[in-house]
Amino acid sequence: MQITEKGRILGVDYGDVRTGLAISDPTGFLASGIGYIKPGGMKNTAVAVVAAAREQNAVGIVVGLPKNMNGTEGERSDVIRAFVALLAEQTALPIVLFDERLSTMEAHRFLSLTDVGGKKRKQVVDTLSAQIILQDYLDRQKNAK
Repeated sequence: MQITEKGRILGVDYGDVRTGLAISDPTGFLASGIGYIKPGGMKNTAVAVVAAAREQNAVGIVVGLPKNMNGTEGERSDVIRAFVALLAEQTALPIVLFDERLSTMEAHRFLSLTDVGGKKRKQVVDTLSAQIILQDYLDRQKNAK
């Protein structure tokens, strides 16, 4: 499925404990982190993500799909696909799975360069990962045109 409607897109970095969220500007040019949620459990997280999409007036949702470096999918991809299935039960918005290889590593590298560590790092890494996933998606969409 693709997101064809113009407007804000919600980016999601699903995690068992924290799920990072990011939103694009209405033109689809720039992604900004908007925080993370910790509702507890996959189903509650799906409900919270759909609520966030509604609050942000999103026209679609991009969810990071972890892949191995060789492009194959591992066990974690199955978890993400189950999460996306729950999302799809909650909303009619288009949901795109997007390869998130290296996004968390890139987030940690950025936080190291900016001397963000310890507790503060835990609080921002999921949000930054969601922002990186969404920005990569937006950039790919621009380059495809």
